[in-house]
Amino acid sequence: MKSVITFFLTLVSSLSTFADIISDKEKDVLIKLYHATNGSQWKIKWDLALPVSTWHGVIAENGNVISINLANNNLSGELPKEFFDLVHLVSIDLHKNDLHGPISEAIIKLKELQVLDISLNKISGALPTAICDLPKLKDLELFQNQISGELPSEIGRLSNLETLSLFDNQIDGTLPDSLYEMISLRVLLLNGNHLSGNLSNEISNFSDLENLSLFDNGFEGEIPDGIEKLHNLSEMNLSYNKFKGAVSKNLALLDSLNLTMFDENGNPFLLDVNTEKETTIVTQN
Repeated sequence: MKSVITFFLTLVSSLSTFADIISDKEKDVLIKLYHATNGSQWKIKWDLALPVSTWHGVIAENGNVISINLANNNLSGELPKEFFDLVHLVSIDLHKNDLHGPISEAIIKLKELQVLDISLNKISGALPTAICDLPKLKDLELFQNQISGELPSEIGRLSNLETLSLFDNQIDGTLPDSLYEMISLRVLLLNGNHLSGNLSNEISNFSDLENLSLFDNGFEGEIPDGIEKLHNLSEMNLSYNKFKGAVSKNLALLDSLNLTMFDENGNPFLLDVNTEKETTIVTQN
């Protein structure tokens, strides 16, 4: 009986050790990430002499790193180019650190990625076109950075995206036509940028949209009737733009600032409310 127990414990130990093993290549990538982002100053540091399974925020499965969560851990510097060799990553959370520099086009390697959160950092440059070729991406959160330039015209290829949160950056230009093809969107937060142009009536394609914020940009023209068809919309802020025309009462009530706009001289005014205009939008009590 003792020998059977000994054999069982040895087997469990062996399986546990096997589960801790990742390839030397992926371990080297993690070590480069540690050094490139000033690992010695992290809040929770890695002991590089211990197995990867003990390293804070790293989850491996079947010998591959599938998740990295180093949010609010005092990372600084730029992500090394080798970081994007972790091709089995499903989730990246680097929220609230001090990372800077652009997002590399090498991100195209991360075909399994579903969640990318590098919000509240100092990421700069334009959003790379390569990010539009991540077929499984559901959650893209890059808010409160220094991202500039226009949104990629191919952004509509992110057909599974549910959350697009890019608020408080320096993004300019108009919304790409393909954006309106992202019918899985539930949350669209683009406020606090330098976006302009008209909203397309194809915004009605966002049938699952629950939260829409375009606050504090330079959008103009009339607010499209298509917004009235968004049955699931429960949060919205379109104020501090240059929209004109009339809107329904429910639509105005849904906006916390009651659709306060700026005229050509920069003076605030309220959009006219058409009390006879019906809407199917869900308003919060």
